[in-house]
Amino acid sequence: MQSGFVTILGLPNAGKSTLLNALLCEKLAITSPKVQTTRHRIKGILNEPNYQLVISDTPGIIEKTEYKLHDSMMQKVKASVEDADVALLLIDVKGDIPKADAVFTALKLKVPTIVVFNKTDLQTPEKIGHIRDFFNNKTYAKHIIEIAALNKLGIENLIQQTLTYIPQGEPFYMGDELSDLPTKFFVQELIREKLYLLFKDEIPYQSTVLVTEYKEKTTLIKITANVIVQRESQKAIILGEGGQMIKKLGSLARIEIEKFLEQKVFLQLYVKARNKWRDSELFLKEYGY
Repeated sequence: MQSGFVTILGLPNAGKSTLLNALLCEKLAITSPKVQTTRHRIKGILNEPNYQLVISDTPGIIEKTEYKLHDSMMQKVKASVEDADVALLLIDVKGDIPKADAVFTALKLKVPTIVVFNKTDLQTPEKIGHIRDFFNNKTYAKHIIEIAALNKLGIENLIQQTLTYIPQGEPFYMGDELSDLPTKFFVQELIREKLYLLFKDEIPYQSTVLVTEYKEKTTLIKITANVIVQRESQKAIILGEGGQMIKKLGSLARIEIEKFLEQKVFLQLYVKARNKWRDSELFLKEYGY
């Protein structure tokens, strides 16, 4: 039996959360075209008869942090590297290749690494060849794997290569758990995913979600959550005229939550304005960061 820890690292929007979901064949991490969607370290557990991989999806690496929230996110990246048996360095082949290289070089990782080219179905073979030549000269790029996480292409090959670095040992988690995080966390994330979908510009980055009530009743689960924003003007935008936008947000989120929980859900959403919450240690602690 093999059992070990795998960390996915990369620039914002490289496809880390999509890769985690593809590896688990389950939607565990929320995804969005917007950068910095992932704010936590999300551990997914891949259980197979001969191995268990505890895979961490991490926030996109930010070279220069602007808020205490960013500092918290980068601390989660650091923690995920410290206990890893292997790191997957995820690269968007349509993204900024020199920047990705600079970030990975600066990390000075001491664990084995696999460079993973993502979104290869969106790039020409010639261009991918040039990118491969570029990374072949990098000391951290012992192995290069090509995948397309969204379409689950190359995933099995990636797992097999990863297993070459995983030690023999008993499972860290028993049963068929998918994660060590509580259900409430994933409910909050699914609501936040719909915030990213519905609202543009700065609102998603200046907002978060906090579940304040989670009660399992006979026929459904009652959930109450606060959508936290920074300013009263943002609160008005999320509420919308006559409360239309908050209703739309609630409806979209409820559908996703019901899929995740496989149960009927009654969802109530409220909007709270908390000035500069991203730079408040008190608020960050309250909101789970």
